[in-house]
Amino acid sequence: MPNPAPTDSLILLIYFFFVLAVGISLKPLLTTRIDFLQAGRALPAWICGLAMTAASLGSQEFIGIGAAGAKYGFASIPFYLLGAVPAILFAGFFLVPIYYDSKARTLPEFLALRFDRKTRVLAAGLFAAMTVFSAGISLYAMARVFAALHVFESPLRVAGLGSQAVLILSMTLPAALVLAYVLLGGLTGTIYNLVIQLLVMVAGWLPVVFLALKQIGGWSGLRAAAGLSRFAQTHGGTHVGLATMAASAALGLLFSAGTWCADFRVLQAPMTAKDADAARNSTLIAAAARIAVSLLLVLPAIEALGLPTPRTTIVIHNENGAIYHEITVVPPEVENGQGLVPAKVDAATGKPLRDASGQAVLDYAMAAPSVLVHFLPTGLLGLGIAALLASMMGGVAASLTAFSTVFACDLWEPMVHKGQSEEQTVFVMRWAAVAGIVLAFGVALLALRIHSLLDAAMLVFAVVIAPLLATLLLGVFWKRATGRGAFSGLIAGAVAALLHHGLALPESEPRGIQGGWIAVLHHPASEMRLTAGTLLVAFVVSLLATAVGSVFTGPQAAAELGLIWPAAPKTVETAPWWKRPQTLAVAILLAAVAICAAFAG
Repeated sequence: MPNPAPTDSLILLIYFFFVLAVGISLKPLLTTRIDFLQAGRALPAWICGLAMTAASLGSQEFIGIGAAGAKYGFASIPFYLLGAVPAILFAGFFLVPIYYDSKARTLPEFLALRFDRKTRVLAAGLFAAMTVFSAGISLYAMARVFAALHVFESPLRVAGLGSQAVLILSMTLPAALVLAYVLLGGLTGTIYNLVIQLLVMVAGWLPVVFLALKQIGGWSGLRAAAGLSRFAQTHGGTHVGLATMAASAALGLLFSAGTWCADFRVLQAPMTAKDADAARNSTLIAAAARIAVSLLLVLPAIEALGLPTPRTTIVIHNENGAIYHEITVVPPEVENGQGLVPAKVDAATGKPLRDASGQAVLDYAMAAPSVLVHFLPTGLLGLGIAALLASMMGGVAASLTAFSTVFACDLWEPMVHKGQSEEQTVFVMRWAAVAGIVLAFGVALLALRIHSLLDAAMLVFAVVIAPLLATLLLGVFWKRATGRGAFSGLIAGAVAALLHHGLALPESEPRGIQGGWIAVLHHPASEMRLTAGTLLVAFVVSLLATAVGSVFTGPQAAAELGLIWPAAPKTVETAPWWKRPQTLAVAILLAAVAICAAFAG
């Protein structure tokens, strides 16, 4: 990695300045509770749409998208395009209008309006715990990426500090930055900063995609690079057939549905729109932006496989009779990698890990970051670091604001201090944000000691979001669903997720956080299949438990059934057909299909 120059530090300082300036400039405008908690419900659709996209890109998603691109090549594109876009559009046309018109501040509060108080408190408690854990794991994942790229190593080495200090600094800096603008600007500051972070990410990644594409030889070189992925080597080529594309899209939909339809970290953005039409239209913008962002992260990871693998070199030259040796030393994990994708390092020996056949085990998570810092020279490296920070900080910010809002509105207000004033709510939310980042930092520090804690992130997601998705879908589309049914569905789905994960273990994985911690009754072929199975089991069990529990309890009172689709008021469309949201949604979906078909061919 090039050594940072003063210009790089200046770029980073400018980025930090704008991030903090947003919060400082908005602080005097946050005079009421709705200003702080819901951005005054006055934001335009394009701001909300871009913020939705940025909120969905935490450190884990950023790493996961790049890793999938390097590992599965073109087969990963339907997963992120056809898996996410239909879920976003479904949420925009069927769920977001209901959420928005309910005037609920959070999704747990929506459950209180649709069902009852106990369902709200249970959902809020589970969700708050998930957001803290997710933010902590995101900070840890962010630190691992920056440590592997040696971003902060030089100044800390001069100060006599070791690798552990690099990790802690890499967690502390973004955590402090996120906390500062959340405390100053509330949800408004968070949403505007999410937009800034998305734009910085695009500015950093877009030139890298084209520079790498030019170096590997254009489209033909990209196909050759995709042929080096594990999927292509296993399946005998880069061709992604219709069956593979459909399977990848279905798997992506399973992973994406909960995020876009039931995760308040993402849905808090459209709920701040100026009206119901803007809330719906923000999802169209988010769907289009998701296509572009997914390609920006997948393509560099694929290109990384086709670039030359760095080697340790010795150059001897004679100058005025003196012989000079210029030695460029490359770390062993980089030399043993493939292209710019390094090998994984054995923590015990410090040497590259190897599989049973003696081949180096590649660290696919570092594919995209390695390409970024490779192509941005000294002087522009600050833009690359800012792009990495922006790519990873969005998820932490979204988690922190969602945690503080849910805690203040759904746990503190109804359980501890009913009827509190606007100032008290804002005060509690600010202190909840402080507590949330402290707890998240504690999770990150724990992950430094227990590295496998990263594997528990998807389990926590399955335990919370899959049952919540089932409960919300039945609540919105089935008027017979009751509070007791919803409450039992949330519990049954969470327990089912834990049982499935505890009874299944991927091949060659140790028992524990990776699975099989109860007993091993099933061996999924991979960690992804284990996670997919856990999500599916949790969703189906919660769906059935909610339905059965609702059938055996009395129906909801008529006054409580104003939150069922299509109860939300509909606007009469007067625009020409080609300008209507339905037409734009079809065009976005067809564009996603066309892009996937182009890479499949």
